[in-house]
Amino acid sequence: MSRTKSDFQLIEDQKKLQQFRHENEGISWLSFDTEFVGEKRFVTSLCLVQVKTEHGLYLIDPFKVNDLIPLLELIENESVVKITHAGDNDYRLLNSLFDTVPKNVFDTQIAAGFVGYKYPISFRKLVESELQINLDKGYAVTDWEARPFSAKQLDYALEDVMPLYDLWETLSGKLEEQGRTNWAKEEFAQLESPNFYFKDPNHEALNSELMKSLNRREKVFLMRLLDWRRRIAEEKNYSKEMVLSGKLLGQLVRGVASGREALFRNRRLPDKLISQYGQLFEEMFHQPPSEAEKYLIKQIPTEEEEDPREDLIQEMLYLLVKYRCIESGLTPAFVLPRNAIRKLKNGHDGLTASVEHGWRKELLGDSLVEWLLNFDRLDLNVAENRIELLLRE
Repeated sequence: MSRTKSDFQLIEDQKKLQQFRHENEGISWLSFDTEFVGEKRFVTSLCLVQVKTEHGLYLIDPFKVNDLIPLLELIENESVVKITHAGDNDYRLLNSLFDTVPKNVFDTQIAAGFVGYKYPISFRKLVESELQINLDKGYAVTDWEARPFSAKQLDYALEDVMPLYDLWETLSGKLEEQGRTNWAKEEFAQLESPNFYFKDPNHEALNSELMKSLNRREKVFLMRLLDWRRRIAEEKNYSKEMVLSGKLLGQLVRGVASGREALFRNRRLPDKLISQYGQLFEEMFHQPPSEAEKYLIKQIPTEEEEDPREDLIQEMLYLLVKYRCIESGLTPAFVLPRNAIRKLKNGHDGLTASVEHGWRKELLGDSLVEWLLNFDRLDLNVAENRIELLLRE
C-alpha cells in the first residue's frame, strides 16, 4: 500500500488547514489517527494527525499549525461520524491538550470485539482479516518529532488511516447482521462523555498497592510524595519516573521515619536524591495531616486477608461470565475481565453501572448480574452431583 506525495496534502500552515476545513464542509464521515511521543515528559507531544475524508487524505503537522480548531470542530461535530481504531488514546490526548470531547464515534477495535474478534485486536491483524491487506508496521516507534518527515514515515502514517473507512463499512454490516449495532453504539457513547476523560488527581494514591500495606503516617507521606513528584514533573515537563523512580517509593516511605541519615545509609537510595531532597522528605513526613488528607485516607482500600472461599466464588462467577461469552462468540476480556469482578465487589461505581444496565446485562442475564452485584451475599454449596451459588436474603 505504497503512497506518493501526490496522493495526500501535507498541511503545514494555518491557511492550508482553513482550506482543509472549507473543502470538508458538510462531510458525513472522517477517519483519523495521531502520532505522538509521551516518553520522558509530563505532557505528551502531538506530532502528526492523519485524516481521511470523502475528499481525500491529509497529514496535519501540529508543530507548524498553531491552531487546530478547524480540525477539532469536525471531531466535535455530531453530524460527522469519526472512525478510529483504539481511538480512546487519541481522544484522551486531544482532550488533555484542547478539552476536545468527540461526538458520533465509531471505533473499529470496539466494533471488532462485538463481532467475535479477540479483544483488543491490533489494527494490522484486523485489516489483514477483514480487508486482506498487509500493513507495514516498521515505523511504529520512529521519531515523530524529527523534521522533515521521511517518505517512509509518511507512507506508514497514511497506512494507519486509509483502511478505516472500509473497516467501518464491513464491521457495521456484521454488527447489523448479528443484531449488535445498539450494543456497539452504547460502548462508543462512553468516548463521547466528558466523564470518560476526567482524571482524579488522587488516582495514583487511591490505586497504589503499596498504600494498602502502610500505617497511617506512612500513607500520608506517600500521598504527599506522589503529589510532589507529579507537581515537579508537570513543572519541568519530565516524566514522573524521571523525577522519582517508582521502585524507590517503598524504600523512602519505610525509611523516612528513621531520619535523613538512615536514608543515606540505605544502599538502594541514591545519595544524590537524599542530598537534594532528604530534608524536604523529613519535613513532609512530620507535618500533621490536613483535613483533606484525613478524608482521602478513608477512601483508600485496606489490604484484605486471603479468603479461599471468596476466591472460589469469584472464580465461579468468572467461569459463568466466560461461559456466556463463549455462547455469544465474545472475548471475556471485552465483556468483563477477571479482575473486574473484584472491582465490582469493592463498589466500583462506573463498572457497576455498566453491568447493571445496557448490553452487558442483556448478554449476561438477570441472575448472573444479580450475583455479580451482590458478591458479599453469595454462598457456595458443593453437593454430590452439583455446584450451587446461593444468594442470601
